[in-house]
Amino acid sequence: MRRIVADLKGRPGPLIEVLHAIQAELGYVPPAAVPLVASELNLSRAEVHGVVSFYHYFRSAPPGTHTVSVCRAESCQAVGGEALAAHARQRLGVDFHQTTPDGRFSLEPVYCLGNCACSPAVMIDGRLHGRVTPERLDALLSEADRKR
Repeated sequence: MRRIVADLKGRPGPLIEVLHAIQAELGYVPPAAVPLVASELNLSRAEVHGVVSFYHYFRSAPPGTHTVSVCRAESCQAVGGEALAAHARQRLGVDFHQTTPDGRFSLEPVYCLGNCACSPAVMIDGRLHGRVTPERLDALLSEADRKR
């Protein structure tokens, strides 16, 4: 984390960029990063924590083996996205921004995957899927779990 901060702290307003780089490297922004980043960027811990906790993209715990993002935008909502989201929460047994207790899946909302013509859409481990039904989501989750 120190290397990341050192590499980026000379840039204008580097906080978001530093946090993105830490998350890209570690998969999350650990709580121990907050005081370190605050000290190195001459910010308060509250300022750094506020950014980490405000933006849903940043996570403060390690993600699951697989990340499941369910589109929450209007196009997907219009064609069953809410039912799909409810099914995903029920199937995985977690809410958005949570990881299953076994660490296999993290469930995240996303506000447009740019796949509106094929709504509802999900992204699993960076792979986009369109026209997803609850049954298809179950199959996609099983497939992802087999790949570990």
